[in-house]
Amino acid sequence: MLLFVAVQELSAHEYKAGTINIHHPWSRATPAGAKVAVGYLTLKNEGSEADRLVSVEAEIAPKGEIHEMSVDSNGVMTMRGLPDGVEIPAGASVELKPGGYHLMFMGITQPVKEGTRFKGSLTFEKAGKVDVEFAVEAMGETMDHNAHGG
Repeated sequence: MLLFVAVQELSAHEYKAGTINIHHPWSRATPAGAKVAVGYLTLKNEGSEADRLVSVEAEIAPKGEIHEMSVDSNGVMTMRGLPDGVEIPAGASVELKPGGYHLMFMGITQPVKEGTRFKGSLTFEKAGKVDVEFAVEAMGETMDHNAHGG
């Protein structure tokens, strides 16, 4: 049985797959020598069932992962990969943003430059695979993701 998923680009920076709306995929510029880059976006599930973002790919890196950053009650910041991905509950939005859920692109071979875009894809458990472009914005204060290796 073949499953066909309707995918459409809504505007220059919004995408849709099944019941999932993908708003403004973006990344931050990286300094020379960086081995990782990050990705952010907002996912809105307009369906009546939960879906799950299960993987990510980007042309700038051989490996993409979904991560979560959190701070415990003692003020200790931790970051961990989410091998099972991120759930998007029915009728809800999930924001991947600095300091929370985010995408990691591991092993970049050249800096990601402000004002450019790079191609990637998101794979959802139910909605399937969606091609997107990440807009690269200015560097900002973020955790040093190079500690992840790459």
